[in-house]
Amino acid sequence: MNTPSPTGDQHVLRHGDQVAVVTSVAASVREYRVGERDVLLPFDVGTIAPAFSGAVLAPWPNRLRDATYRFRDVTYQVPLTEHERLTALHGLVAYARFDVVEAADDAVTLRHDLVPTPGYPWPLRLDVTYRLADDGLTVTVATTHLGEGVAPYGVGFHPWLSPGPGGVDASTLRLDAARRVTVDDRLLPIGTQAVAGDYDLREGKPLAGVALDDAWLDVTPDAEGRTWATLTGSDGRTVAVWADATLPAWQVCTGDGIPGIERRGVAVEPMTCVADAFRTGDLLVELEPGTTHEVRWGLQLR
Repeated sequence: MNTPSPTGDQHVLRHGDQVAVVTSVAASVREYRVGERDVLLPFDVGTIAPAFSGAVLAPWPNRLRDATYRFRDVTYQVPLTEHERLTALHGLVAYARFDVVEAADDAVTLRHDLVPTPGYPWPLRLDVTYRLADDGLTVTVATTHLGEGVAPYGVGFHPWLSPGPGGVDASTLRLDAARRVTVDDRLLPIGTQAVAGDYDLREGKPLAGVALDDAWLDVTPDAEGRTWATLTGSDGRTVAVWADATLPAWQVCTGDGIPGIERRGVAVEPMTCVADAFRTGDLLVELEPGTTHEVRWGLQLR
């Protein structure tokens, strides 16, 4: 008997010297490279994706305190998945299987229908499209509320950027954000503050000796309304991540002490909201029945 792969089916996209491999489990990017240079940290086809590598995070990104929330006067309990911090981490689809809707040499659209549960009783349809072009890899997620009643919603993404041959300590991270989210000892938000010191990434921060697992807000958009984060390696190559205005929050993690990562890459995560939004309401999307919420972001190697 053949053992099923924990990453599911593999969808290989090509455009010029770019190659991306998208998996059916979690609609995850298992590999993205330009020529011989990795843009993302790859992981093996037969391995459970380490630390949510490349996954879509919905219907909430990041942590939910005590795995409970109250919405429209009803209290809900979802599975507790991060036991050491007593939180529900990264939503409900990070290990779910997505089905192919449409596929081409340079693009694929995958779909997952989220089944209502007692903890999240709203049926959602997630359509995730990956497309390679001259300007890199573009990711679009369109989420449609198929049921009744208003649904709380958020979405994020978990790419682990490759720092190149010199490693994280030889790389420089830039994010033009004015505010950092402050957290308690469970990494749950307690406020915000103006960036300073190691948290001021606006001019580019060398990462030697710097450990981060934090969120940022108030990111300056460019003329097209996109916000950007960049990771420049010792080889002079830069991985650039952009997000449209629907993704106003960014999480950055240097992977210190995280099994399977151990500071080999930097997670740069565009999100619609920061942690605990189902409880705080901060930047929470409220999906009306029959409506679709769409976000777009992308990656490129410079």
